[in-house]
Amino acid sequence: MQLSKRNIVIIGGGITGLSSAFYMRKHFQAQGLDPQITVVEQSSSLGGRVSTLHRDGFVIEKGPDSYLARKTAMTELAEEVGLGDEIMTTNPNAKKTYILHDGKLHPMPSGLVLGIPTELRPFMESDLISMDGKIRALEDFLLPAKLDGEDESLGDFIERRLGKEVLENVTEPLLAGIYAGDTRKLSLQATFPQFGVVEREYGSLIKGMNTGRKPVETHTGTKKSAFFTFKRGLQSLTDKLQEALTPDVDFRLQTGADSITYNDGTYTVVLSDGSVLEADHVVVTVPAFAAAPLLKGHADTTALEQINYVSVANVVMAFHRKDIETEYDGSGFLVPRKEGRTITACTWTSTKWLHTSPDDRVLMRFYVGRAGQEEVVEQTDEEITARVLHDMRELMGIEAQPLFTEITRLRHSMPQYPVGHMQSIRKLRDELEQARPGLLILGNGYDGVGLPDCVLASRNAAELESKRVAVPTK
Repeated sequence: MQLSKRNIVIIGGGITGLSSAFYMRKHFQAQGLDPQITVVEQSSSLGGRVSTLHRDGFVIEKGPDSYLARKTAMTELAEEVGLGDEIMTTNPNAKKTYILHDGKLHPMPSGLVLGIPTELRPFMESDLISMDGKIRALEDFLLPAKLDGEDESLGDFIERRLGKEVLENVTEPLLAGIYAGDTRKLSLQATFPQFGVVEREYGSLIKGMNTGRKPVETHTGTKKSAFFTFKRGLQSLTDKLQEALTPDVDFRLQTGADSITYNDGTYTVVLSDGSVLEADHVVVTVPAFAAAPLLKGHADTTALEQINYVSVANVVMAFHRKDIETEYDGSGFLVPRKEGRTITACTWTSTKWLHTSPDDRVLMRFYVGRAGQEEVVEQTDEEITARVLHDMRELMGIEAQPLFTEITRLRHSMPQYPVGHMQSIRKLRDELEQARPGLLILGNGYDGVGLPDCVLASRNAAELESKRVAVPTK
């Protein structure tokens, strides 16, 4: 029996593009279809921002360094491609996280769930918040709930419920750090929609996060670990995906997409090398600023044009253990915007992830750049290194020179979801579904910035698309 052939073009070869190819092949084949998949990627390698460097016995992540364990799509994909046995958990003896306040590192009080206090005693004893700030936070128990379900900024929500001091000293460095963003511009519904749900259900954020949580891992991870990675780094997954797909998928590297046209159910994708691909389905996984020109003429792209992308950089430094006097008991620390430092956060990598460093060495990762402070990313390696070392000396008392430094600039990498983002993207997708069936947009600019978010969106889209075309039209 001849299987019905479906030509699929995937634009972008990052984690979203690769997982889309994997799940398109799987679900289309399950529907008795024959997917002919082409992935076009303008860079010289696949994997996008996921990139692992192996150097002198270190495992160094140049892009993201882990993923949230409670979001299971990434783990499920890893198991499907045979990486389940290589999943690594964080060091159980490094559970503390510190926050910089008035130039000193203070441990985050226990009971914080996504920056929201759920245990009052540790919160009241913390030096991170003044007594006035604590009293203001407790007003959350008395304030009326906002019940209209309208979107608002994450910063406005936290300040409305818990006060400005909690926002600036605790939740801003913790939550905004995920997006390198400005909490007063980030959409609540697109970043932490559970906060709005809790407010409406319980009338109090503190009460709801406490009552609604079973163990803390419901919100932050699993009993084993809040975060997972792989023994040889996150690139293990993208490499495995490429290996699994290579027999069936045509990868076109150093090739971008210049345009997409549509005629009577068929798409024509013109590539940057002048070649042309005919397709029944086109999956656009590039950032919103690159997707918008491709989708013009197919739908209103205003929603894409409203998504700003922030540039950041990772600075990884290796040291001799004998040169580091302090024995770190946590995963790292966060730096509030108001502290005026170059670094926005630091991960004590070899303490958090025991497999990343030889026993006689220490690995640290510093983050620089965020919304409103991106200029540092474009400074020279020497200037960035000097600024990071200055902060490191003043905040941690480390005088040692690193054995080596690896700087990775991630330009325009962190999407900033504006207020109303979810509604705008839904409207765009509805428009595409009606006018351009088979033309999909996926990626961290739309449904979540985390790796599992990208994988889950790809999996769901592949399943729905395969069912759509498998059902005979009446």
